[in-house]
Formats: sequence, C-alpha cells, structure tokens
Amino acid sequence: MVVRGEPWDKGLSAKDRFERWRHELGKARECEMTSAHADSFEADLRCSELGPVVLVGSSFPSARFRRTERMIRRSDQELYYLTLVTSGMHGLRRGRDQAATFGVGDLALIDTSTPHDVRMAGDRNSDGEGPQVIGVGINLPQSLLPVPRRLVRGLLGRRLSARAGTGALLGQFMVGLDRQGGTLRPAEAARLGTVVADLTAAWIAGELEAEHTLPEESRQRALVETVRAFVRRNLHDPELTPPVIAAAHHISVSQLHRLFTRHSGGETIAASIRRQRLARAHRDLADPALRDTPVHAVAAACGIPRASEFSRAYRAQYGTSPRERRRQALLTGVAVDGGGGIETGTARELLCGVPPQDGP
Repeated sequence: MVVRGEPWDKGLSAKDRFERWRHELGKARECEMTSAHADSFEADLRCSELGPVVLVGSSFPSARFRRTERMIRRSDQELYYLTLVTSGMHGLRRGRDQAATFGVGDLALIDTSTPHDVRMAGDRNSDGEGPQVIGVGINLPQSLLPVPRRLVRGLLGRRLSARAGTGALLGQFMVGLDRQGGTLRPAEAARLGTVVADLTAAWIAGELEAEHTLPEESRQRALVETVRAFVRRNLHDPELTPPVIAAAHHISVSQLHRLFTRHSGGETIAASIRRQRLARAHRDLADPALRDTPVHAVAAACGIPRASEFSRAYRAQYGTSPRERRRQALLTGVAVDGGGGIETGTARELLCGVPPQDGP
C-alpha cells in the first residue's frame, strides 16, 4: 500500500483525515494512536512492501503510539521496528522501566513483543507552521535478522546514532528508499528489502561487536554497500582507484573486484566510478548556476582532470559533446536533479549505487 501526496482533505473533515491516517498506518504498525491535533490533522503517509520488509514514511503533527500487553497477547508478528526521525523528536517508554529520548539523527530499535509507549513531537516547518514530525522506519521480521535475538535485546530501546559509520549508511538508505518507494517494481523492491535487512544486521552486529554472528553472504552485501557509499563520497578525487578503495576497507584488490562485480550485475568497480563521474558531469553541465564554469572545470570537479579524456568518454557515453550538452540544456531549460547518490536516486541507483542524472 502506498499513500503518497494524496489530498487528505479532499472530501474529508480533519477528524476523518486523522482516522484514515490512523487506519492506514495501523496496517503496518499495530498500536493505539492518538493525537492532540486530531481535529486539525494534516499528514502524509508512504508504505511500501520490500519483500518481507515493510518501509513506512510519514509526516504528521505530534502523536502518541501505544502497544499494550493485551495487544501483544492478541497478536504478535514478532517484528523489529526501526525508526529514524528527520524532523522533530520522540520519547519512548518500553516495558516497565526503560525510557529514552530520541532526536534527529538517532535510530530507535524496538520489538513488537514488549509493550511500549512512544510520544512524538514535531518542529515547526520552514514557513513557521506546524508542529510536524517527519520520519521513516522499517518493519523487519525477527526471523530475518541473522543476529541472535538474545544479543539484539541489549540494543532495544537504546538511543543509537545514524550520524557515522554503518548507522549513517543505513539511515541514508532508509531515506532513499522512502523517496523512491513508489517507483519500485516488485523484483527491485524484494532485492532492496534484502539489502536493507543486511545493512540493519551489519549495523546491529557492529554495535554489539558481534560481526562473527553474521552469515558470510550478509557480510558481503553490507560491505559492497559500504564501498558504494565510499565511492559516492569521493567521486571528486581523481586518485579514487580500486587499490585506494580496497585499502580503505581492509580487503585485497582482487577481493574488491570479485565482490563488487558479483553484487553489481557484472559491472566492475572501475566502470561504475567512470559512469557515476560522467553522470554527475552530465547533470552539472545542465545546471544554470554552473553555466559560467568552464567545461574542463566541471569535469575536474567530478574527478576527471584531463579534458581530452573527459570529452572522449562523455561522447562515447552520451553521443554528444559536453559543450553541446550544456548548450541544449540551457536553451531548453532542462530540469536538473539537485540531489546526489542514494538519497535521490532511482530504483536502479538504489540497487547499483549510481548517482542520478537529469530529473524529469
């Protein structure tokens, strides 16, 4: 189910909008939901199935979510709920005596088998209106996570960071999935569900210093996603080469080539870097804000310092010269995708780590 950008007030009273939001969200996260803003409710909701993983993104006024012992006795799907708030904050009471407060950049992991009470409070938006909570979460079957449940229990309800390392990569991936969830075909969605499960497992294992508990295949997929993120961050560096990447991840060059090609549909890491650099230059050449930047400077900023090499590679990739690309884009007013990497990528980019080209 996906409810994306719908006019919640079309034919509905504010009270009815809240009831619909609560009904739809309740399909993904079974709990009691209340809001002090029920009589003036404005919200957005996006739910996408990624195989057995469910992605939930929403913005809404302040709200409260309670899962009681009675609800657990009636039905427990044995899920982990992982939540990242990108605007606002929330407080959690879990079980009888655990309490924590989470803000922007924190990851909150809880389970459906323990009672919890979550209160989310929003920040005012850029127009001074609000308050508004914005966040994204995943529902992950406990059976899908290869880390033993007895170990995971030590992380439940704790304040964990999405600001660095695997936590940051996981958070960025969740945000990217939320933005692109409505565009995914079933096969793509299932593959991405596997990736997000592997990233979650790698993040949890890292927090617990229990990487040895992960199956080799999960470790490999998580490592490849880490490599892709490293490449995206360093595309501008002309010294970004397979030996540099391998050294940064403490693996051999041959291992890097083998793993990356296997998990990237046969594409080599050198080919991926070249294609991403050209795609970034393709986007920047259409950006009116960069119209006075020399073409060779655009290429250098994308990690291709030799002008002749750039011109040849660009023409081979796009069938035209960089200068002609810029001229045509500025004449026709082609829209430019201002994002980068995983956060604004298409389904292919989420799967392969390719940066976006032009927007629609």
